[in-house]
Amino acid sequence: MSDSRLRPVDLAREHGLSTQAVRNYEDAGILPTAERSPHGYRLYGQVHAQALRTFLALVPGHGHQTAADIMRAANRGDLEMVFRLIDQSHAALLRDRQTLDAVTRALGDLTSQEAPDLMRGDVHIGSVARRLGLRPATLRKWEKAGIVHPERDPATDYRTYTAAAVRDAHLAHQLRRGGYPLERIASAIEQVRNAGSVEALESTLEDWRSGLARRSLSMLKASAELARHLDMESREAGAGRSPGGDGVKLS
Repeated sequence: MSDSRLRPVDLAREHGLSTQAVRNYEDAGILPTAERSPHGYRLYGQVHAQALRTFLALVPGHGHQTAADIMRAANRGDLEMVFRLIDQSHAALLRDRQTLDAVTRALGDLTSQEAPDLMRGDVHIGSVARRLGLRPATLRKWEKAGIVHPERDPATDYRTYTAAAVRDAHLAHQLRRGGYPLERIASAIEQVRNAGSVEALESTLEDWRSGLARRSLSMLKASAELARHLDMESREAGAGRSPGGDGVKLS
């Protein structure tokens, strides 16, 4: 432990947290295990303060669960797992960026000369399938996956595709041609659908792109904090102290 002794309230105050939250983070393995005073009080040091800064920096870019897993791996000295988790987050971010690019290209097709015909609604499944060169069974599969939401004709119970449903089917077709799995397509089209109209899609895509940029920046900032934490853990371990776990060894 560093000679600088800190109480739970000292760590909590820096981030506007409760002292119980700090204790919970230690119990969850996000912070290294603290030493105890003769009276049983937790005694934190600078390595714990840095661990908390690191975790809170990781959350915006990586999400709470992954950030917690990264800190647990770091605190037990498992650098391979730390790097693997970070790589997985960056790979997911790249996939999201590629999906956004694919949606942007697909929406560009809707503004082409063929768009008025593609976007005509109130048609049955066979008509949509012919327009896209698909089998009706494919559209039914997409419906089960939550990608398209046709209505039902109250008189015949046949599927009726509105203009919005035709748009979603067209986007799904473009994304499938790009090799995207159904679950990712469903998520992407849900964001498009939430825009409410074709005119609002540009704003939706810009918000989506801005969100990805914020995640990227958050990951960069978190990497700096994580590097400081790993370096501090390494120095603590090298000095023969036990900040928690087996200590991190950097070579």
